[in-house]
Amino acid sequence: MNIPANLKYTKDHEWISIEGDIATVGITDFAQKELGDIVYVEVETLDQTLVKDEVFGTVEAVKTVSDLFLPLSGEVIAFNDALESTPESVNSDPYGAGWMIKLKIANMDEVASLLSSESYNELIGA
Repeated sequence: MNIPANLKYTKDHEWISIEGDIATVGITDFAQKELGDIVYVEVETLDQTLVKDEVFGTVEAVKTVSDLFLPLSGEVIAFNDALESTPESVNSDPYGAGWMIKLKIANMDEVASLLSSESYNELIGA
């Protein structure tokens, strides 16, 4: 199981990379394996300001559809348009080409609520 130490995680299996007040968000290697083959990623919250834990989109796999939850409050400023034509990137490269959104963080204090790689590893029992 790939759980990069330089990222933060949520109990809902999103990962987050923070540079300044901009965060990149996607789903974890564990989540993509649980979902199976990803066939569609939908994000209709571009340019919207949402609060932590609100649904920012959905990911559709062959056997299920799952909500995507915002790890931190802020404005969704970018969507990975490449996922429209290659949603399988979420399966093959969840921490790279499979990123989903970029977020302008509204409250940096919320970062403390995110899980470390060690805590996430314990959560999933890896």
